[in-house]
Amino acid sequence: MVSYETIRQWCLKFTPSYAKSLRKKQGQLGDQWFLDEIFIKINGKQHYLWRAVDQDNNELDILVTKKRDKKCALKFFRKLFKRYGTTANRIATDKLKSYPAALREMGCDIPHDTTRCHNNIAEISHQKTRQQQRQMRQFKSVCQAQRFLSCHGVINNHFRQQRHLLKARHYRFFRDRAFDEWAEVAGVQNLGIAA
Repeated sequence: MVSYETIRQWCLKFTPSYAKSLRKKQGQLGDQWFLDEIFIKINGKQHYLWRAVDQDNNELDILVTKKRDKKCALKFFRKLFKRYGTTANRIATDKLKSYPAALREMGCDIPHDTTRCHNNIAEISHQKTRQQQRQMRQFKSVCQAQRFLSCHGVINNHFRQQRHLLKARHYRFFRDRAFDEWAEVAGVQNLGIAA
């Protein structure tokens, strides 16, 4: 018998290593970054989820904080630049004053766009989080939300193909390759069992 708690413990133990392996395999992501933050309730208290995505809606990184000020924006940018360097040639955000203040303090010279509606890609990317939040009946702690959402984003990037941009045979090829890479990362052996 395998209980729900056993599966939860497996997820806690193995998911970060799977996400780390997939992150190494994902290659270069886009050079236009779109950043946004939303309110999320964690254990009944309001927190902020910062998210960065590229022009193809691939999640770059997330950060969960208690505030929405310059210090938090600075922490998020440092985290992003540490992982990806300054590979972006444009950053689009909403009109929150914390973003330009943090970029100024870092001495970043990447063009910063705050034009209305140019940030819609990042705003739409939060829908996956809202859906997961409902399914999980809310997050119980900041650590749980940070851990789950950072892994979920990487795995979602891996399996989400831009189907509307691909011909059917190309989509099938990329989907099969994604499952093969997942089997390699997860250590799954193909037993030759037909579904």
